[in-house]
Amino acid sequence: MSDAGRDDETVPDVDELLDRAGFDPETSVLTRRQAEVLALRERDVRQSTIADSLGTSRANVSSIEASARANVEKARETVTFVDALTAPVRVEVPAGSDLYDVPKQVYDACDEAGVKVNQTAPDLMKIVSDAAGDAVEGREIKEQLFVGVTSDGRVRVRRHADGV
Repeated sequence: MSDAGRDDETVPDVDELLDRAGFDPETSVLTRRQAEVLALRERDVRQSTIADSLGTSRANVSSIEASARANVEKARETVTFVDALTAPVRVEVPAGSDLYDVPKQVYDACDEAGVKVNQTAPDLMKIVSDAAGDAVEGREIKEQLFVGVTSDGRVRVRRHADGV
């Protein structure tokens, strides 16, 4: 898509956007510049327009955005890890298991721990399959998985990682 004819794109006030969202650079995993770029990109402002408003290149904005999105993903993974680590229900699902057996394992562990899981068996299988990515093929679990259920019933799935 060409940028021609779109030079009049209005850039929202990024300070106002960050203030409304409660951005705090002291507690965020994002730099202020990363937060600015993400806030504008989430409002469909083109990278070239952001570059012009920040006095930099579109390639630099692209790099900042990629780094910001990677940082956000790392933060999500960290939260998932801590949730799984501290979850009162932890189920190890060995490689070679049948995905259809996982709900019963999770429900049994939840019953034993007195935790209510808020998903039906099909929903639970979908959560596990989606979170596991290519570690699940069809019904077969190809890599060891850890399924945690928090005290409020949230399901967290982690793939096995060496050293964990």
